Amino acid sequence: MRRTGFALPAALAVAGAVLGWLLEVGLAAGGRPALVPPYTLPVALAAIGAAVVAAGWPIRQLLQGKARRRVDPFRAMRVLLLAKASTLAGSLLGGMAIGVGIYFLSRPVLPPVGALLATAVTILASAALVGCGLLVEHWCRLPPEDEAEATPALDLPRE
Repeated sequence: MRRTGFALPAALAVAGAVLGWLLEVGLAAGGRPALVPPYTLPVALAAIGAAVVAAGWPIRQLLQGKARRRVDPFRAMRVLLLAKASTLAGSLLGGMAIGVGIYFLSRPVLPPVGALLATAVTILASAALVGCGLLVEHWCRLPPEDEAEATPALDLPRE
């Protein structure tokens, strides 16, 4: 599996920003109230980021030689996939929050401070989720293998 590069999360963030802005424009055109991210969304994003880091920590310890317990290779692959999914989901949600924020700031009358604050905190929490995902994905990377000795505790395919 390839590491997550810069292009895909950036493209998802841009697509999310366009979707968020278009959603707000569509709601305003229909006479509906603006969509404001709830305060529970950044809390949930931060909790997911913490869970991803907690899931990746034993793999990091093992690959640095600080842990002696074996890690199931299927669990390690699931943690890697969770980290990648967190990166992509955080990019998309952060992009949507950026689009909502751009819509709010482009209006002649600014929305209440609570709406702007909720949007800004959602952007920060999404960025934190992306960072956690990329960090754990880096932790799950196997070191280069010597021909003479293999990593006995983790038998994952090499990149």
